[in-house]
Amino acid sequence: MKYLSLVWAQLFRSKTRTMLTLFSVVVAFLLFGLLDSVRVAFTSGGSVEGANRLVVASRLSITQSLPVRLEPQIRSIPGVRDVTYAMWFGGIYRDPKDFFPNFSVAPNFFDVYTEYDVPADQLKAFQNTRTGAAVGEALAKKFGWKVGDTIPLQATIFPRGGSNDWPLELKLIFRAKDRANVQAENQLMMNWKYFDESNDYIKSQVSWYTVKLANADQASRVAQAIDALSANSDHETKTQTESAFQQAFIKQFADIGLIVTSIMGAVFFTLVLLTGNTMAQAVRERIPELATLKTLGFKDGTVLALVMFESVLLVVLGGLLGMGLASLAIPGLAKASGGALPVHFVPAQTWVIGLVLMVGIGVVVGLLPALRAQRLKIVDALAGR
Repeated sequence: MKYLSLVWAQLFRSKTRTMLTLFSVVVAFLLFGLLDSVRVAFTSGGSVEGANRLVVASRLSITQSLPVRLEPQIRSIPGVRDVTYAMWFGGIYRDPKDFFPNFSVAPNFFDVYTEYDVPADQLKAFQNTRTGAAVGEALAKKFGWKVGDTIPLQATIFPRGGSNDWPLELKLIFRAKDRANVQAENQLMMNWKYFDESNDYIKSQVSWYTVKLANADQASRVAQAIDALSANSDHETKTQTESAFQQAFIKQFADIGLIVTSIMGAVFFTLVLLTGNTMAQAVRERIPELATLKTLGFKDGTVLALVMFESVLLVVLGGLLGMGLASLAIPGLAKASGGALPVHFVPAQTWVIGLVLMVGIGVVVGLLPALRAQRLKIVDALAGR
């Protein structure tokens, strides 16, 4: 660290060039911090309460339905504490841009999904009202709904009596116990029995079952036993952990990991070229100075280390500033999204990857200029050759 002042002086020898390069690094890592935080949030495991839950869906596709008669068979398997089910509805409210997840659920849905605060009187009203609806608090605030309001959903898949109109009575507003999971409040549920009796096309079918286990250690055995129930039938199932099911569901719409990787790959490739050019130009301009350092007794290895450290310092400074800005921006973006953005801070995983990238990019862009400085001949450099 005794050469830090020397490296710092070399780094800001051309202030305009350094500041512009630093700005590019800041923007690159700001984008990385934001995008990778979203990736981690979408691809990480589910809630703590979901650690002992399995999801049973069709082996062919998540869009294929399963017969509701499987429910008592699943419930009878040793190790299963409770079973609920749901059927995707996919309706819209007012306009397609106002889309939010909506589906029909079994009466015991909130007995299995215990991560929600559910007022007992509202839950009873929802279960006892044929056309009742339950919505999350964030969604209710977004549209200004209150208990007793009518929500005019429009079907996109399942008409009712030849019409797409599905008016529902709001009877229950639930709230996520974990406020970091507020995005889970952006959904609507209706009663499965009402959906099953009223829709024109599909009867006695569900999209998936959620199985609550007596012991999470028995997940593999129970999953195999459930899938064995429908083996070699026309409705074979695939039972997996809740987090794996959620990731598969998200990938129906987009592969978040692939999107983030593609974008950041392009950004960092451009950053390497830009920063590498800056370091190469900086070393070319300082050849006489580097020769003077060697004349004063600086060894080849020391000169190489000085240039490498300068390169790494440039990228790390910009990277830390960018990640810091991402940390400041994410809470505001999450709040502005009304809970749709499922992240409230830059995860530790993103910080670790970011730090590795900072050092790695710094080493890559500084390696060739540093090797040139190391191989520099004093006589040739001072002679301008």
